[in-house]
Amino acid sequence: MTRTSPARTIVLIHGLWMTPRSWERWTERYQSLGHRVIAPAWPGLEGEVEEIRRDPSRVAGLGLGEVVAHYEQIIRGLDEAPVLMGHSFGGAITQILLDRGLGSAGVAIDSAPVKGVLPLPYTTLKSAWPVLGNPANKNKAISLTPRQFHYAFTNTLSEEESAAAYERYQVPGSARMLFQGAFANVNPRAVTKVDPRNPRRAPLLFIAGGADHIVPPKLNKANVRLYRKSPAVTEYREFPGRSHFIVGQDGWEEVADHALDWAVRHQPGLV
Repeated sequence: MTRTSPARTIVLIHGLWMTPRSWERWTERYQSLGHRVIAPAWPGLEGEVEEIRRDPSRVAGLGLGEVVAHYEQIIRGLDEAPVLMGHSFGGAITQILLDRGLGSAGVAIDSAPVKGVLPLPYTTLKSAWPVLGNPANKNKAISLTPRQFHYAFTNTLSEEESAAAYERYQVPGSARMLFQGAFANVNPRAVTKVDPRNPRRAPLLFIAGGADHIVPPKLNKANVRLYRKSPAVTEYREFPGRSHFIVGQDGWEEVADHALDWAVRHQPGLV
């Protein structure tokens, strides 16, 4: 665990079907090291998981542009450039924010791909099909069933462990965001568009779970290759045997510590 690094502000960005609660262990760990940790909810996802489940309409139709603008406003209001860490769709949001010149370093964990990433692995399609398989879902808030969640998020966990994670963390997700991400490569104005050659972009680390179904290593590596012509620092780390629930499953401490150590080492003036 990092114990000698200078205190930093860290912004944690959750993903689809999750809330800031998904970062609860990371928040506690980083705060215990003296860091200021901010884990804002997406618009409409403020409050507790149980409350959101009772009223899923609050996130129906939520778009990625609104979520990115929400985080941009928060970050621009801080007194220092924070470290940005995002999981799943939060990873794509992290990439977009870094491309806009925000953040001192970024960590994209099991990141949803940005525009220009072409592979579509079978497990990715199967994980997203409960939403993408019906175009009528586009402006709805859709929950995963426990079985779908087990396949997509927690495939390396037992059924009992997966059920506990589902009960603790899963909330309805905006189908519109998933459609925006899935069809970005045929949309010239896609919100997930970034400049992959941006030389001023802060250092970026991709972390992949070796057993992830939604964003398998192949998809993460393709996202890394998108930046191959940029002089900005872009690195990749894979944790074998980890699912998409990498931020919460057993061994999450190793991932959290590596993310923080890397981000601190890559602060301006230390690279």
